[in-house]
Amino acid sequence: MEIAVNVRFLLPGDKLEGIGRFTYETLRRLVRQHPEHTFHFLFDRPFDSRYLFGANVIPHVLGPPARHPVLWVAWFEGAVSRWLRRYRPAVFLSPDGYTTLRTRVPRVTVLHDLAFEHFPQDVDRLTLRYYQFFTPRFAQASKRVVAVSEATRQDIVRAYGVPAEKIGVVYNAVDEQFRPLPEADQQATRDRFSAGKPYFLFVGALQPRKNLINLLRAFDQFKQETNAPTKLLVVGRTAWKAGPIFEVYRHMQFRHDVHLTGRVTDDELVQLYAAAFATAYVPYFEGFGIPIIEAQACGSPVITSNCSSMPEVAGGAAQLVDPFQVESIANGLRVLHTQHDRRLELIARGFRNVQRFSWEQSAHALWLMLESAVNTK
Repeated sequence: MEIAVNVRFLLPGDKLEGIGRFTYETLRRLVRQHPEHTFHFLFDRPFDSRYLFGANVIPHVLGPPARHPVLWVAWFEGAVSRWLRRYRPAVFLSPDGYTTLRTRVPRVTVLHDLAFEHFPQDVDRLTLRYYQFFTPRFAQASKRVVAVSEATRQDIVRAYGVPAEKIGVVYNAVDEQFRPLPEADQQATRDRFSAGKPYFLFVGALQPRKNLINLLRAFDQFKQETNAPTKLLVVGRTAWKAGPIFEVYRHMQFRHDVHLTGRVTDDELVQLYAAAFATAYVPYFEGFGIPIIEAQACGSPVITSNCSSMPEVAGGAAQLVDPFQVESIANGLRVLHTQHDRRLELIARGFRNVQRFSWEQSAHALWLMLESAVNTK
């Protein structure tokens, strides 16, 4: 079988985030699990050879690089549709939520979230217009739709009227490198990143939906009330509409206890999770929320939001808070600071919870969706 795959998010260098990580981990396993099939990887720019996961992968570079709404249209409705018309693969898999409307090739499209439908103010106007026009059409035109959580599956059904039986759930998972580390390694990480002090950890791109404004305000409140030596490490790149985040940061009373590290390597990320007093990840909307299970796999207790997909992913192994209420987040920080037994309980529950997630299982589930798309008339 000839399988075409949109791999725009397999970026050169060490730049994989949520969607890129899902693409990388599932495709790496699909290629290995199915050597009898040929995978055509469609890149939008020169590619890193490490993404050619097997001899059964054939790379194709289609221009132009698609990083803007106008270029998304040019790439998917132009370059990709022309390629599909020429090569006629059995199925077209798109792991990043985009596909083309101009093909008769069966499509399997992974939708990671519909955050723009709930919080349109977080997206620039042109991007929002693209999402609102194309995403429901992508969902309707695809033979099968993949959601990364049951919460996202239900959201697609409600928002676009897509039949529930057409949508499968394929979870994200945790790479095997995310694991607990010895206390000596943890202390070395604290010495390097937090002057030897305990710290709360946030991991994610700096953009509105990650709710850093309320987290920063809650941390200030926590420090005022406890006078604890605990710091806050914010790990991630600066993304879009981050100006208000930095404005709040500049006016914090305990700004000197907040460290913005920027992007870190994968090895450093494991070290930071494993050495954290707790991971505080409180977006107001997520399709999945990979940092929740990455933290749990490393033995870090988790504070996360009580809405969208996050309780589902946390699996009863997190301190849930209301992300819209600063007091609720601050209370979550206080609970883990003052209740040692609660912290240990969440660590133990977290280890059990991450056993639910496996990239091998996710790749297999994705393969079943591809087969279903090909075999269903």
